[in-house]
Amino acid sequence: MSAGSPTPPGAGPGPQVAQGAQGGQAAPTTTPAARRRALWVFLIPLAAFAVLAVFLGRGLSLNPREVPSPFIGKPAPTFTLPRLDDPAVQVASTEFQGKVWVLNVWASWCGPCRDEHPHWVEFARRSKVPIVGLNYKDQRGAAQQWLRQLGDPYVMSVSDGDGKAAIDWGVYGVPETFVVDRQGIVRLKHVGPISAELLQRKIEPLLKSLQ
Repeated sequence: MSAGSPTPPGAGPGPQVAQGAQGGQAAPTTTPAARRRALWVFLIPLAAFAVLAVFLGRGLSLNPREVPSPFIGKPAPTFTLPRLDDPAVQVASTEFQGKVWVLNVWASWCGPCRDEHPHWVEFARRSKVPIVGLNYKDQRGAAQQWLRQLGDPYVMSVSDGDGKAAIDWGVYGVPETFVVDRQGIVRLKHVGPISAELLQRKIEPLLKSLQ
């Protein structure tokens, strides 16, 4: 056939196109192993998110003031500190051995301490359980003036000027409250100001059970 002659029907690129269409690469086939890998790639992040959601939900449901202390059920740390009202007199916490007592960590510069203080004053009027005040990093004169103005519910307060005793008790900040039983074992720790409801619902029943 000469150059320039028209291409006869059925000749030329027609069959080549058909051949290409039929003989081209087939669609990739996903193997079972590949499908399993893809499934794991999806499931692992999903499982991690589910675990994180569970822990996050539990964390949000906890009251940070009722987080268990490592001191609960263990002997209370001891201290020997000067009395707030008479620094010449040293007081040892072991003097309360054999008694149920309350340790309240407070300071005159602490706003929440002022909020809870009337509840301690009222509690001291109706209860024989001794409350010992641990005056934390405070000015002696300011602390004494604070008690004169607001009332003094403590059988005594001791001065923890450098905060070392509070560190031994695992104090995060003020106020904090501890209940110690007759054997010198810490039975309760409360972080933050106490309320009338907390006293009546939790602290006083515990004190009665320990008497």
